[in-house]
Amino acid sequence: MISPDHVRLMAQYNRWQNRSLYGAANTLDEAARRADRGAFFKSIHTTLAHILWGDEAWMSRLAGRPFPDGKGLEADYLETRDWETLNRDRAAFDAWLIDWAAGLTTADIEPDLHWTSSTGKGRFVTPRWVCLTHLFNHQTHHRGQVHAMLTAAGAKPEDTDIPFMPDAPWK
Repeated sequence: MISPDHVRLMAQYNRWQNRSLYGAANTLDEAARRADRGAFFKSIHTTLAHILWGDEAWMSRLAGRPFPDGKGLEADYLETRDWETLNRDRAAFDAWLIDWAAGLTTADIEPDLHWTSSTGKGRFVTPRWVCLTHLFNHQTHHRGQVHAMLTAAGAKPEDTDIPFMPDAPWK
């Protein structure tokens, strides 16, 4: 099982990495961000939009936030959020996630979560700590895709290694 400190660390890492990727993506023009680069969600823009959609969906289950509109698995839907809004929404969500994680206790992450798949796979009962692990793993998986697309487009994201995270709690 993970600890509340692990959730806090990963929330901080999430914000650092999102700032890095969005900062690198901001050096590209709109056409470069929306170009189909052969990734699962096609473009830098739609992959970043999917990550945010997934975060919003999981935190609706875990923290009672509203479930996001639209279908986060459909690239056409993911194209609808404009770049400025995506940047703003990402930064606001990351700040909220850090604040939310700051108040977590072990008792908050131990119970089971009863949830319904947004992909139609049914209802599930899963320990909350497993769902939180998935939240952060899902982010990392797709951010790796974005990192590769940004690098191929000539943009330069920051390091991704947790030990190099600025403002880390152990520094």
